[in-house]
Amino acid sequence: MRIGFLFNHDQVHQVAHSLPIALALARAGVDAEIVVATTNPRLTAEVIRLGQGLIGPWIRLVELGLTRNASRLAHRTLDAVLPATKLLIYGDNLDFFRSLDVLVVAEKTSLILKSRHGLKDLKIVHTRHGAGDRAIGFDAASAGFDHVLVSGPKVRRRLVDEAGVDPATISVVGYPKFDLPLAAAKLHPMIDDGRPVVLYNPHVSPHLSSWYAMGRRVLDWFVEHDDHHLIFAPHVMLFERPFVATIDRLRIDRPGRIDERYLRAPNIHIDLGSRASTTMAYTNRADIYVGDASSQVYEFLLRPRPCLFLNPHRLAWAGDPNFLHWTAGPVIEDAADLGHGLRRARDEHASGYRGVQQALFDDSFDLTEEPSAVRAARALAAFAGLSAPRLEPAAVLPMVAHG
Repeated sequence: MRIGFLFNHDQVHQVAHSLPIALALARAGVDAEIVVATTNPRLTAEVIRLGQGLIGPWIRLVELGLTRNASRLAHRTLDAVLPATKLLIYGDNLDFFRSLDVLVVAEKTSLILKSRHGLKDLKIVHTRHGAGDRAIGFDAASAGFDHVLVSGPKVRRRLVDEAGVDPATISVVGYPKFDLPLAAAKLHPMIDDGRPVVLYNPHVSPHLSSWYAMGRRVLDWFVEHDDHHLIFAPHVMLFERPFVATIDRLRIDRPGRIDERYLRAPNIHIDLGSRASTTMAYTNRADIYVGDASSQVYEFLLRPRPCLFLNPHRLAWAGDPNFLHWTAGPVIEDAADLGHGLRRARDEHASGYRGVQQALFDDSFDLTEEPSAVRAARALAAFAGLSAPRLEPAAVLPMVAHG
């Protein structure tokens, strides 16, 4: 049995969602070869960093690349706008994918191995990445996987009701990312001077993100109101390319540049895509969350705190499950209302929004005393037909050296 874990993205934000499962399988001594495949040096470094010494001795690591001239040409001409490399990797490495019995992925593009490249016998397991509410997370493509590991009842329910996923192919396992140690953010020391710390975390998708329509006015507000600290840490893909193109709604937009006045503001910390943006360092440190469609709000709700949501597109969101997280705090449509919105978020948190947030979190994450990665590894082993006695509850043993 050969189980592969694939990380095929420009950024590292998906690694923490499924690598812990590979580590749990290795620690339990499952009778299978575990292979982690990355597609660029950035991902390779993140896998090694999070691998807890198991990468190499216990888990094989391979880095896949483009092997055909046509693929390299497409990479050079298209990657500034579209994730061409991400799609071309599959066709250029079919021998590797054919060598696997099970492929574990955190995103959906890998389904082209079945639909376009004919690997019908390869079992693909989806771990998802995040527990957000966006409609694209519950589209029909989700039913194309052989098994899906989900974080909680909300995700299971919507996959069954909206994507037509067979309930028998879903396992609720919690959130393996929460098993990793919480990282500390490296911020300016003045950020601990007692002023409230606000995290502004706009999404990348042009039709949902607040950045393109009002993001700079949000930054302007904090330049002018230095009684707050601001961490500006958008979705890691927002500034990854000069242009942003989305497939769920065909649209292209340009994130632009960050003006010098924001970079120099002593109360603003800007991170356009470093590793810290993916480790929960900022969601853990902030006192208030300001955002739109990012699933990171649910990671922020690991500790319920005030939230404020931005709706510059004036979407009719009330009652829409794709915007369920907007019930966790006030919603404003204009940056001119930012000060009032922040006051409301703080003043109404304890009496109203805190209970809503706890209910949202509990519906999104089925957490138990047992690590989520172990639960996920057990479900994966059962799906693959592997005997895994050391993955039974309270039975995972320390790694024992070979020989």
